[in-house]
Amino acid sequence: MSQNTSITLIRHGETEWNLCGRWQGHADSPLSSRGVAQAEALGQRMKGEKFDFYYSSDLGRAMHTSELVGGPSGLVAEKFIGLRERDLGVLEGMNTEEMKVSQPDIYSSFRSDGPDFQVPGGESFREFYERCSGAVEELATRHSGAKIALITHGGVLGAIFRYVLNLPLDSDRNFVLLNCSINRIEKIEAGWNLISWGDVAHLKELSTLDDA
Repeated sequence: MSQNTSITLIRHGETEWNLCGRWQGHADSPLSSRGVAQAEALGQRMKGEKFDFYYSSDLGRAMHTSELVGGPSGLVAEKFIGLRERDLGVLEGMNTEEMKVSQPDIYSSFRSDGPDFQVPGGESFREFYERCSGAVEELATRHSGAKIALITHGGVLGAIFRYVLNLPLDSDRNFVLLNCSINRIEKIEAGWNLISWGDVAHLKELSTLDDA
């Protein structure tokens, strides 16, 4: 009888670009001071949990988070490129108002043309969704029956949430994607279960931002 595979998904800590509303994608921004504090608080909470495998997106904000979260437990994350945020191409590094001024047609299509619209130089949401679902399936298959922790990004969490619950790609988002949140899923023989989502009890007085 196959064993269930437990996956804990963690969004990186708050970044400087999160604070000012800049869209990061594959571009990067350092953790803010609050982001560092969020990751340190999560590291203390996770100290009592045992994970068999620990992975992180290779982007800097995720790797820094992985170091702060894994440090108290002695965990060192293996880089896994499939956990990267969506590639936003020409829109990366801008806030919404800048997009509306410099790339109005692309921004309008990005918002309204559905999951198959491909940002120039970037990924469509469908391509991104398939990459994210493929990544989590690959890791679950590679480590069947294990307990796995993944440090990743808000967009990746959103894609995996839709995948696990079999939600349409163009449905409105009615779930949170919080910095340094704990989100748990489970691979079983019949498919996937959502165990818990958006757990930020460890942050206490620290606030946390939802994804854009």
